[in-house]
Amino acid sequence: MKITALTRAYRRRAPGEPRAIGYLYIAPALAVYAVFLLYPFGQSVWLSFVHWDGLSVATPAGLDNYRALFADPALRAPFRHALLLLVFYSALPVAIGLLLAAVMSRVRVRGMTFFRTVLFLPQVLALIVVGVAWRSILAPDGLLNDALRAVGLGGLARPWLGDYTWALPAVGVVGTWVGTGLCMVLFLAGAQRIPRELYEAARMDGAGPLREFLAVTLPGLRPQIAVALTLTIVAGLRNFDLIYITTSGGPGNATSVPAYEVYHRAFETNQVGSAAAVGVALTALIFVLTVTVSRLVEGRRA
Repeated sequence: MKITALTRAYRRRAPGEPRAIGYLYIAPALAVYAVFLLYPFGQSVWLSFVHWDGLSVATPAGLDNYRALFADPALRAPFRHALLLLVFYSALPVAIGLLLAAVMSRVRVRGMTFFRTVLFLPQVLALIVVGVAWRSILAPDGLLNDALRAVGLGGLARPWLGDYTWALPAVGVVGTWVGTGLCMVLFLAGAQRIPRELYEAARMDGAGPLREFLAVTLPGLRPQIAVALTLTIVAGLRNFDLIYITTSGGPGNATSVPAYEVYHRAFETNQVGSAAAVGVALTALIFVLTVTVSRLVEGRRA
């Protein structure tokens, strides 16, 4: 049921019009797609097979840049960090969004519009603004540590973004805060489309809130869950803004992620071939994960 803009353009051809004429409608869009996406991606793939510092003549590298992704701990770590951040960027926002949507769809809450607006607000803000705000909150003398000291928990205060143990979870919490509102709005919209008769039938059968959620709400929100997972997984894996603003991959490389590693290697250490290999591998990982999520949902529908 997914109809892209290209498909809609093709379907606008008159009945009986030759198929080749229909392709003329989508040719401009395909040309733009090829020039601004396929060609740069192809160029990146080519760069991933060479050694190049951005200035001198490139030399063939074969598969060396890709072998380094598995052999070099400095390149393995960003992918490991990215997969860990998916817990904060995808799993937690989806879980919290489902919980909020289930409660709001069952209980009438006053000021619902205001509540939804506040939770969705992070999606409206630029991630640069979000990063600057949270960097101030999580600073050693920031709002979070001041609040901990004010309630007698000063022993828990720490430089959150400068701690090797807590820097990555701290950035992850910011990602959870950003993504939860989007998931909640998606699930609330989906819950409104679930027939009320299903809830009434479940209650007549003696289903409690948990059973009602598992038997009615969760299956009814399957398409929205697929969309939410896809959006949050992509956002988590291509995360660059928050990392760059809050930690710049530090302390050490404790918060380095693939998108930041591409920038670091291409523009700071002049390892363009290695950066391209990281970018191509990241693209492949995003593609595999999003297709897997889509296929799982399609399989269940069948």
